[in-house]
Amino acid sequence: MIKKNAQVAILALFTLVLVSCGNNNKFKIEKGKVGQLTSKTTVLDLDNLFKNDSIVKNLSEGALGDNYFQDDDEYLVYEKGGKLLLTIMPKEQLDSTSTIKSIEIHDARFKTESGIHFNSTFADINMVNKPRVESTLSSVILFLDDLNATVAIDKEELGLKNFSAQKVTLEQIPDLAKMKSFVVWFN
Repeated sequence: MIKKNAQVAILALFTLVLVSCGNNNKFKIEKGKVGQLTSKTTVLDLDNLFKNDSIVKNLSEGALGDNYFQDDDEYLVYEKGGKLLLTIMPKEQLDSTSTIKSIEIHDARFKTESGIHFNSTFADINMVNKPRVESTLSSVILFLDDLNATVAIDKEELGLKNFSAQKVTLEQIPDLAKMKSFVVWFN
């Protein structure tokens, strides 16, 4: 009887560990991988991978359309309850067999092995990565080469005016500066 209870307890513990490991991978960010999405994932796979979530498809007109300035296709993934998780951009427009070009992270549950997530500050990022920095008119872009990812920080977080061409160095970015966007690239 005791042996049988011990076997049941071990089986329950093993199942719990297996489920928790699988759940952690659902939100893990690595180079070439975000959760269940990899560089080999196609647009056609998205409905199956996010069958418990909701996908909003914003499709461009592609080469056939009249608007040459139309944005690329994007697939917005919302979990039940309406929280935006990811914005997925395919490499080819209007092509269900296209693989993924980039994924913008909107949910802090997606994180790297070192703990970087959407709500991380510049100090968190700079501690585990040595990013390269470039300035745009309204943002500072940090390039995280080990993840093939970019992080945008609004220039207002730095106390600078928007739409300035002023170059910014890593030393000028305050430790508490927050991300405006976090994008993982699959190229």
